[in-house]
Amino acid sequence: MKNPRRVVKEVLFMDNLRIVKRPVVESITGLSRSSIYALMSNNLFPHPIKLSERSVGWLEHEVQAWLENRIAASRKASVH
Repeated sequence: MKNPRRVVKEVLFMDNLRIVKRPVVESITGLSRSSIYALMSNNLFPHPIKLSERSVGWLEHEVQAWLENRIAASRKASVH
């Protein structure tokens, strides 16, 4: 059985901001961990915020905005 202290919650709430952990980001985008970090290294994907010494999370609205931009770019590309 996992130590309850080590269990990572995938979604944290802070006021009206929703912070999502990497597995949720992967689920939202359909990207793998390595793809997310490769895009971040080229400043093509939102960077996470540091939550603690060993924990980061992404602002959900930034991930959603990135996805909406990808959809819009895809739609524009298919028109031409």
